Amino acid sequence: MLSPAIQAEQEGMAEASFENMSRIYQMGGSEVRALDGVSISFARGSFWAILGASGSGKSTMLNLLGCLDRPTSGRYLLRGDDVSQLDDDRLSEIRLRSIGFIFQSFNLLPQSTVAENIALPLYYQGWEPVKSAERARELATRVGLQDRLAHRPSELSGGQQQRVAIARAMANDPAILLADEPTGNLDSATGLEIMQLLRELNSQGKTIIMVTHEADIAAFASHRLYMKDGRIERQEG
Repeated sequence: MLSPAIQAEQEGMAEASFENMSRIYQMGGSEVRALDGVSISFARGSFWAILGASGSGKSTMLNLLGCLDRPTSGRYLLRGDDVSQLDDDRLSEIRLRSIGFIFQSFNLLPQSTVAENIALPLYYQGWEPVKSAERARELATRVGLQDRLAHRPSELSGGQQQRVAIARAMANDPAILLADEPTGNLDSATGLEIMQLLRELNSQGKTIIMVTHEADIAAFASHRLYMKDGRIERQEG
């Protein structure tokens, strides 16, 4: 009998699937199972929140999903391709073309304008400057910053900086948006605005997987995954 993850992948419904994924670290003489035999499928167009205490495995899961790390064992299928054991160059290419990252600390280039920050992934893909500028304007408009294209991050509020980061994450039209505590550095009202933007992007078909420790933020997601000791404790939605 096929596992739910592989069955979903074969039926063409999954954006990403873990099949018996484990990530084990050696710390001194001890073995730490940061992820312990996890199988799960993330459907295309779904919106997931991953929750759990520190050390539960949620950050490890996000790193594996983002091809920032490799599993010790198991398989990771991204749009049907097994990317579990690819070399660094191939993983870098996948990150550039298929995955968008949204960070708690925004990670914008301070000396670059809004337009330049949004277009950064396109520069690395070799886009022509005119086309990348057009794409940056389109995405800035999409996140409500069309009148801030020439501004630098220091001239923006925290919420506006996170909107720039979201637009940058969308630049390459990725398969998945991965968000790591996207409202962690924002006040509650601004955080809700950012979550409404993510929900809108999800309603337009974008797959979003987010790590958070806040229940009210997790409530924006249609699915919630609770981690404990490197394993899935339960799912909701």
